[in-house]
Amino acid sequence: MENHSLIDRFITYITAERRYSPLTARNYLYDLTTFEEWGRSACGKDFSLREVTAADVGNWVMHLSDSGRLKSSSINRAVATLRSFYRYLRRKDIIHHDIFASVQSLPTSRRLPTFVPEGNMVNVVNVVLQRLDDGTWIEKRDALIVLILYTCGLRLAELCGVNLSDFENDYTSLRVRGKGDKVRIVPLVERVSREVKRYLMQNFDENICVSGENALFLSKRGGRISRSDIQRSVARLLRECGVQGKCSPHVLRHTFATHLLNDGADLREIQELMGHSSLSATQVYTHNNIAQLQRIYAMAHPRSAGEL
Repeated sequence: MENHSLIDRFITYITAERRYSPLTARNYLYDLTTFEEWGRSACGKDFSLREVTAADVGNWVMHLSDSGRLKSSSINRAVATLRSFYRYLRRKDIIHHDIFASVQSLPTSRRLPTFVPEGNMVNVVNVVLQRLDDGTWIEKRDALIVLILYTCGLRLAELCGVNLSDFENDYTSLRVRGKGDKVRIVPLVERVSREVKRYLMQNFDENICVSGENALFLSKRGGRISRSDIQRSVARLLRECGVQGKCSPHVLRHTFATHLLNDGADLREIQELMGHSSLSATQVYTHNNIAQLQRIYAMAHPRSAGEL
């Protein structure tokens, strides 16, 4: 029972104090529960999370790897969960040694972010703006969702959590609550600002919002829209616009960053706009920056227009 109590305390800590999202907390709980169940199976029913060693973690990683069910990246995520859990136990003086000092992550091949090419995105934006003019209420909502994801680079959970009170300076900027409840300010371009105000006015005129609801995006019943509804809406609209491959809110976040970088934005500025805690998370977009390099080459190299 003590194992379950320690896990419950940690989950309460990351949700109540660190303000992690429900999805992240659920993933942490799954990883810790899976590790605890493996420990009791491999080491006996008296297995204690207090007494785990680096060798135990190594054996668990080998077990996950040998099973063939998880990719290296998924195993590393589970190890990161354990690392956070035992860092918490050390801070609370429940344990007094760092069992992860000698534990290393598995090597992984870093996947490049999937994004919508600029030519395709022009068509998406044109369709979005047309639907904001003459679409049904649902079509206008979904169009504005895509427009904000693309122009602000929000995460799915961030978009879902946007409130009417988060807009500032006459809807020219948006206060975004990101991971760990960190707040950042994202500017809205003039056209997006106008579309947000027009969308809200139409909602008010049609009396769509239920009493007391503060959310920007609403479900058909007038309450806050769900994550799954946003995912379905984005995928449907992007496919209708002819976008191939993966169609998701996170693809639009990748597209936001890639297009900014291609047009000359500084990595530090993109990092701040996206709410990345470290620059390394933003640097992955440099691999997609071939279009910008080609433009620079064409403009600057004296022989670019002819043969060498």
